[in-house]
Amino acid sequence: MEALPRIEPPLESKFLEDEYREVSKEDITVVIPTLNEEEAIGLVIEQVLLEGYNKILVVDGNSADNTVKIAKSYGVKVIQQHGRGKTGAIQTAIEHVKTPYMVVIDGDLTYDPADIEKLIPHIKNYNEVIGVREIGRNNITRLNRLGNWMINTTFNILFGTKLRDLCSGMYALKTDFAKDLRLSTQGFDVEVEIAAQAASSYSITDVQISYGKRIGKRKLHPIRDGIKIFITTWRLARAYNPVLLYSSLAALTIFPALAILVFSSIQGILGYWSESTMLYGALLMLFSIQFMTLGIITAQQRRMEQRIIKRLIKIY
Repeated sequence: MEALPRIEPPLESKFLEDEYREVSKEDITVVIPTLNEEEAIGLVIEQVLLEGYNKILVVDGNSADNTVKIAKSYGVKVIQQHGRGKTGAIQTAIEHVKTPYMVVIDGDLTYDPADIEKLIPHIKNYNEVIGVREIGRNNITRLNRLGNWMINTTFNILFGTKLRDLCSGMYALKTDFAKDLRLSTQGFDVEVEIAAQAASSYSITDVQISYGKRIGKRKLHPIRDGIKIFITTWRLARAYNPVLLYSSLAALTIFPALAILVFSSIQGILGYWSESTMLYGALLMLFSIQFMTLGIITAQQRRMEQRIIKRLIKIY
């Protein structure tokens, strides 16, 4: 008796099966960027393994201590990064990750690997899920908390988001999304750059996690790196959300311009005409008009870009 031919399930059924399948720990690579973390790296790897995540990738930035030796002693994959700073480490990791999802976690034991499972339920629906350092936030200095608030507020205004902790060192990414990232930063502002590209695709969220005391020497300089991240946020807004950026600048200039012009007009009616005041108001109004014009032009370009992308998707 001849064996009946095997009937393959329709592609739609396969898609639905994959769509509703839960993300398992085998679907995740835990990426740990390191630089001179010999005091903590062993403890971090131990805890990640205890949580059941066996695919661990340590990306080392040419440590001068025993970080690499300790990491290799646990049998995990260790590679040397290319490029500069944390951006180079993340870019190197992305090139080597083979699983559908990846979770980045710092190697200083400030983040609890047990919190990874808080990110997992959401990663199928978003390109990025950020861990918000809420529990134990007192372990962040007041200066750093102030800087984080300023960066978060600026980013949320410029990108139209409601994110709470852009500079978190623990976040999950879809690997396909990560491989399409265009990273141009070189330091701790890489997290903001990733968030900017996820926000521009309207696919980013955050969840609450815990934060502990750092083991080893701190590498982030609060003032220098804070200013750099703040500047990067504005630069990224111009690149990934120029419409909202120019609209915000137009709004910031048009109201004081109108106030100055009205005040100057009232002065003129009362016989106290001031050419300099009127000139300041006219200049501000000119800047506002220019920002509005740029906003309109970029909005049209964005719409055209979206139409082209949709057509290309249909073709391919």
